[in-house]
Amino acid sequence: MIERRPFATLGRFQNDWLNARHHFSFASYYDPARMSVGKLRVWNDDQIQAGTGFDPHPHRDMEIITYVREGAITHEDSLGNRGRTEAGDVQVMSAGTGIRHAEYNLEDGPTTLFQIWIEPARLGVKPRWDAKPFPKGDRAGRWVTLASGRPDGGDALVIHQDAAVLGATVLAGTRLDYALGAGRHGYLVAPKGRFTVDGQPIEARDGVVLGGGETHRIEAVEDTELVLVDVP
Repeated sequence: MIERRPFATLGRFQNDWLNARHHFSFASYYDPARMSVGKLRVWNDDQIQAGTGFDPHPHRDMEIITYVREGAITHEDSLGNRGRTEAGDVQVMSAGTGIRHAEYNLEDGPTTLFQIWIEPARLGVKPRWDAKPFPKGDRAGRWVTLASGRPDGGDALVIHQDAAVLGATVLAGTRLDYALGAGRHGYLVAPKGRFTVDGQPIEARDGVVLGGGETHRIEAVEDTELVLVDVP
């Protein structure tokens, strides 16, 4: 079972510096049918103009994963962390007992990214931030775990949930499967490309809800970049 959520149906927010699409209810966008998928609570598709960004603001008890698609984002937080995460790389912030942070696009052009929020398995953990490069060449034709709280997470960035954020690139005319365990929930988005899931056509930046207890077949119509979240 899959459910396609076309990009044109997503929630929308736009001002002079931010152009955002919301896969789930967020801020002023509310759709009771799109509150969450399992423990996945937020998936925002953001374009941030050069020289702008999110001023310092607080979070708590949420695992926040940022997947940078184009450009770069510069992070600063109340723990004293500062870092620049480039396109193709990933950063993770465990908000835990509370953290304030800012995210700025200090580049010469727009930055585009996915911001993904996953509810943690435990509340009140010690807040932390980390980032890591994930070369897209390493993901050719296979899934690479980018962030995980599962025992088989390998070198992925750590989150506090039995969940995984995975990336892959699939060349036109080739196939990649994903076996989603019984009782699990999946959500799939392609930053770029066109493909099918179990035979259903999907466009770039659409959302796809994947049912658990199934192996889903992904076939690329054109070269495609994929981001997948697997959550309880």
